Amino acid sequence: MSVQRLKNVAGITIPDSKIATEATELLLEHGTDFIYNHSLRVFLFSSLNGKRKNLEYDEELLYVSSVFHDLGLVPHYSSADLRFEVDGANAARDFLKSHGIPKEKLQLVWDTIALHTTIGVAEHKENEVALMYSGVGLDVMGEGYEHLSEDNRNEIIRAFPRDDFKNRIIPAFFEGFKHKTDTTFGNIKADVCAFMIPNFERKNFCDCILHSPWSE
Repeated sequence: MSVQRLKNVAGITIPDSKIATEATELLLEHGTDFIYNHSLRVFLFSSLNGKRKNLEYDEELLYVSSVFHDLGLVPHYSSADLRFEVDGANAARDFLKSHGIPKEKLQLVWDTIALHTTIGVAEHKENEVALMYSGVGLDVMGEGYEHLSEDNRNEIIRAFPRDDFKNRIIPAFFEGFKHKTDTTFGNIKADVCAFMIPNFERKNFCDCILHSPWSE
């Protein structure tokens, strides 16, 4: 995949440090154009939300988190039995650990990626976690769309096109975990399985309780 590297979009500077550049190269090597554009939009939307709310956050860590947040969907990083969010978080942690990043920052990035689909939790965590959750929500579901100016929206989409994103993202999600649909139990990606698989039977939490080995 070959792309034009942009330094500033919608007033947001895209990090170009050694770590950021190497993370981008991994995304370009193992991801797709579709995931690349989505990931960069997520970073920009997250950053704009941070700017709008006047929040302090680590731009480089937010960028790396955005770059890795969906890499758990691609074959190179996908495990046989873990949630794709965890696969991406593990990959980012290993990458940053190789650069000598301290433990607390490794944990922050891990949480930012692992929790990016966890509604009701991520938005109450550290700024980086909450911001990327908001950026994902904006790009995927349009959450906070009303706060995005038309100029910023058009500039971001010109730089990182959506390319029929609304219709392509659900199959893209499913492709990443169709071999391990049990990992969607208890999270919103079970909705993707139900959409893509006729007569999909979700694992049920109440059944887990009632059919447990306890007698009472």
